[in-house]
Amino acid sequence: MISRNSRINAFVELGKYLTDPQNTPHLEELAISANRKNNWFTVPNVLKSLSAIGTQYLHPDKLSEWCYTYQEVSNSKKVGVIMAGNIPAVGFHDALAVLISGHTLMAKLSSEDQVILPSLFEVLTQIEPALKDSIQIVDRLNAADAYIGTGSDNTARYFHYYFANKPNIIRKNRTSVAVLNGAETETDLENLGVDIMQYFGLGCRNVSKIFVPEGYDFTKFYESIQSLDQVCLNHHKYFNNYEYNKSVLLINRTPHVDNGFLMITENEALVSPISVLYYQPYHTLHDAKAHLIANADKIQCVLSNESIIENHIPFGKAQTPGLFDYADTVDTMKFLSEL
Repeated sequence: MISRNSRINAFVELGKYLTDPQNTPHLEELAISANRKNNWFTVPNVLKSLSAIGTQYLHPDKLSEWCYTYQEVSNSKKVGVIMAGNIPAVGFHDALAVLISGHTLMAKLSSEDQVILPSLFEVLTQIEPALKDSIQIVDRLNAADAYIGTGSDNTARYFHYYFANKPNIIRKNRTSVAVLNGAETETDLENLGVDIMQYFGLGCRNVSKIFVPEGYDFTKFYESIQSLDQVCLNHHKYFNNYEYNKSVLLINRTPHVDNGFLMITENEALVSPISVLYYQPYHTLHDAKAHLIANADKIQCVLSNESIIENHIPFGKAQTPGLFDYADTVDTMKFLSEL
């Protein structure tokens, strides 16, 4: 097993590669290849994801602080990771955690994301050839000593059954919500629009529901997010979802408002369909907080300008998690360091 410093240095160099303008043509080729395999992965979104990895995860100081927070692994294990594929390279954090902690990664890629991670692994092993033996892309995970799995609530039950006899982290469906107080600025609302629409709303950190004061007027919100219209309307898969969900709302005579690319309707559910945003009015912020606490196991992030709940995130920051922002609040590095 190569030293911790060597592993850190390898990922730092990968970060430099991802953020070096000279490498933009190669990264654009990678993004185009990913888009051919999955139309949801637009070239701008793939490049945005790669840039975030380079700046948020692979910054030298951030990476060193993260790694040295945990004890060094003395006995390397094979860790099977079932990757999600809802947004570009969403499984990178798990891969990074496994490799940086000194374990062997057995990655079962999502059928939706077959291009990006293998390309990043190839660059990484060119930087540090000693890591090649620590990276395996597999179809089956029988030989793994521990598991990290991300999927739907149904697949999570399957994972729990099959991986019950070995250490595991199993993640279920989660979504993100926002709490508004009515005093938000146009910039706040524009940023919230990004939290809702970035990656077409497919990520667990995307806001799918907002809590608003009783009698809230959505006019200012719609005006603030109008600049996002072309991104949505020019994407055929998103627009098909918009037209379908609009038909459902109309046929069912469900009250809603519509700006031509995002429909808003009152609903107590947390997860909304693509192109639809749910809202729920509250009488007091205390009522909204009580609802968040009651559904904490289903919520990934809470976006707000109000300090009504611990660890809320400012508008516009949903899709820029740091190394310590673990999915489902389960400390992946602690789990790996204790194997």
